Amino acid sequence: MENELNTLEGKLCQLLDLCRNLRAENQKLRQQVAIANDQNKQLGERVSHARKRMEMLLEKIPEVDV
Repeated sequence: MENELNTLEGKLCQLLDLCRNLRAENQKLRQQVAIANDQNKQLGERVSHARKRMEMLLEKIPEVDV
């Protein structure tokens, strides 16, 4: 009986360690996703700004009749 309890205790400790590790990894992944989302937003804004600048430049080019 004592041996079974020790085995169960060992397995429970392993489970708790795994749970802690998964929690830490999950938190790290959440932070990475937040950073990636922020970078994606910034890049989208830069693309939008570049598009507007290109449109303004294209409007300044005179049309040529051939």
